[in-house]
Amino acid sequence: MRDTTHHSGLEPMKGNANQRSPFTSFKDDENGSLVIFAVIMILMILTMGGIGVDLMRSERDRATLQHTLDRAILAAADLDQDRAPATVVNDYFEAAGLESFLSNVTVQQGLNYKTVGAQAQSITTTAFMKLAGVDSLNATASGVAEERIANVEISMVLDISGSMGDGNKMGQLRTAATSFVNTVLSPSNEDLVSVSLVPYSQHVNAGPKIYNELNVNHRHNYSHCIEMADSAYSETELDLSVQYDQMQHFQWNYPGWNQLTDTICPRYSYERITPFSQDASALNAQIAQMQPRAGTRIFMGMKWAAAMLDPAFNPVVNALANSNDIDSAFSNRPAAFEDVETLKTVVLMTDGKNSSAQRIKSWAYDSSSDYYHWSRYNLWYYLYRNVNSYHRGNYYWWKYDAAQGDALLDNICDASKEAGIVIWSIGFEVDDHGANVMENCASSPSHFFRVEGIEISEAFDAIARQINQLRLTQ
Repeated sequence: MRDTTHHSGLEPMKGNANQRSPFTSFKDDENGSLVIFAVIMILMILTMGGIGVDLMRSERDRATLQHTLDRAILAAADLDQDRAPATVVNDYFEAAGLESFLSNVTVQQGLNYKTVGAQAQSITTTAFMKLAGVDSLNATASGVAEERIANVEISMVLDISGSMGDGNKMGQLRTAATSFVNTVLSPSNEDLVSVSLVPYSQHVNAGPKIYNELNVNHRHNYSHCIEMADSAYSETELDLSVQYDQMQHFQWNYPGWNQLTDTICPRYSYERITPFSQDASALNAQIAQMQPRAGTRIFMGMKWAAAMLDPAFNPVVNALANSNDIDSAFSNRPAAFEDVETLKTVVLMTDGKNSSAQRIKSWAYDSSSDYYHWSRYNLWYYLYRNVNSYHRGNYYWWKYDAAQGDALLDNICDASKEAGIVIWSIGFEVDDHGANVMENCASSPSHFFRVEGIEISEAFDAIARQINQLRLTQ
């Protein structure tokens, strides 16, 4: 029988009805996706590490440039450097093989300063950052070095007491002080640095020039010391309105004969104050003449040192300049304490400690004949030979003892530091008590030197070097 069922010409496909096309399968296939993520992360880590390497290379180059530049400008700014500053800087970079990176050198110079600035730049080609579009990194170095000699007022206070005659102390002091003078009064410091030399023993001889500018109750012409009230040691100023008594001219320490070489007020020309000098030869000649005398009054030396740095002393200095006794360049000294361009400093040296002192009672020292008498006779030589032992005490009294001297020294040191004066102190073969007193006087413990023998030269040299200080200003 014939099948009459109608069949279409299109037959359905055989197979899985859920089967997808290859494109759909590829799109939706998640196999291997972590591998892709890992590759991306590794690339990112390598890139970040590479950036770090590039940055470190650039910083290495910058540090090398900066180190070379700092050394170069410090050397070029040295006031003792004779070569042109730009030449010095170029030579440093050339020696380091970095001359092509030096871009600029600036120089400013004046009478008392030299400022040298420089800039350098290198370009570091990147190895990894170029992937981020950064092909190079700039390494820049710059700096300014300055050596400046400010106006400097120095009071150098030297102990020439009797104990300086022990061993070779005086010779060692002369050598050290001479070296100090030569250092601070170098030719480059002309008209900028002044040195006031203040020798002291039992007293301080102001010298006739300074003495004549003061208001003094004048008694004799044998020497030129003045007596100050204890209150004067609480301030740096030497009050020019006050009338001072002239120190009695006599000697009380008794060696067994009528000795008069160690009078309380030093009597010889080399024992006088030399104010505001820049004549190294004259100062050194005075230092070379110094001889040890009797007694130690550190506080008196320090008072005069401070007074000559106090602006209230200017009328005296101005008068001395007008009479050509000091250089006219210093006629306006001492400068005001507020003057930022002026350094005021004291170098205070001793080999001992404050000692006691006698004075003749006023009834025995009140006429020209008395002044003349005691200029001819050692006090104790006369008393032993002419006065009964029961009555000798009527002729003298004790003005100071060691404790009073220490207290007065503390007062004047404190007043000086409060005023802004920098105090360097040197204890030359001192005992512990003397060292403590001198350290307390100094501006800080690092400003105090306790030395033995030839170390005194090292101390003076170290202090002298502080006048010229190099510093990086940026």
